[in-house]
Formats: sequence, C-alpha cells, structure tokens
Amino acid sequence: MSKVSVESFKEGELAVYPAHGVGQIMGVECREISGQNKSFYMLKILDTEATIMVPIDSAATVGLRKIVKRSMVPKIYAVLKNRNDTILDNQTWNRRYRDYTDKIKSGCVMEIARVMRDLYLLKFDKELSFGERRMLDTAKGLLVKEISIAKNSKEEKIEEELIRIMQD
Repeated sequence: MSKVSVESFKEGELAVYPAHGVGQIMGVECREISGQNKSFYMLKILDTEATIMVPIDSAATVGLRKIVKRSMVPKIYAVLKNRNDTILDNQTWNRRYRDYTDKIKSGCVMEIARVMRDLYLLKFDKELSFGERRMLDTAKGLLVKEISIAKNSKEEKIEEELIRIMQD
C-alpha cells in the first residue's frame, strides 16, 4: 500500500490513524518540543473524546492515511469471504493476539479485515480469550466505520453486511 502525501490533509478532512480508526483533521498546531518547533495535525477520533497530535513530518511513518476509496470495498469483502487464506493454526492465544495486534496497528484495512475474518472463524473452533473477543470487536468496529464512510452508508447497514459475509 503506497503512502499518501501528508501535505494533502486539510482541516475538516477525514483520515485513518492506525488502531484508533477514523478521525477528523481539526487543524494544525505548532508546539515547541525539546527546543524545536514542530507542527502537528490535531486529529479528533470520531465517536470518542480522543484527540491525537500527529507530527506532520512523520504522519506517513505512523500510518496516517486517507479513507479507502469506495472501489476498495469489494476487495475488503473478498478478504472476508476468502476462507482459503485463513490461518487457523495451533498458536497459543497470546501469540495470536500479538500477531493480530501488529496487524491492527499497521492500519492496513486489508490486514484488519484478515484479523476480523480469522477471529470470527476461530470462535467456532474454540472459545476466544477475552483479549481476542475485544480484538474482534475492535477490528469489526474499525472496518464498519471506514467502510460506512467510503460507501456513504449507515454503520448499522455495513455491520449487517459484514456479519452476513462472515456467516456465508
């Protein structure tokens, strides 16, 4: 996945911050850090009280990106439907948890879809740990929010679509 030129983020624009989800660029602020002036995007994460300061000069490095385009949604759905790519291995739950955490932190929507798919399928084989259940909810929430914006659709409708795909 190519990195987006961060200069293209403007006030009011929506962006995705890895592991936190969709936020709105509230503006740019300058702060003095260790004697140096740095510019930060002020990113208000939607549906939360969280505001994250993202250094403009490392926004691409931390994974700040634009919302996926509507044309990507079928590809995301294809990942969810692809049962051949599923790794239902015998790793311990904490090893799986670390792997899935890394995928969610990557901010890559395709990796997040893989986490949701794998955990959703795994829960039919064995009981998920508390952390895995929370991670499944996180992955689903991140996908629902971003896809609903990409498709300009209600979150409830997208959640129903995702569940329907996973139950097929």
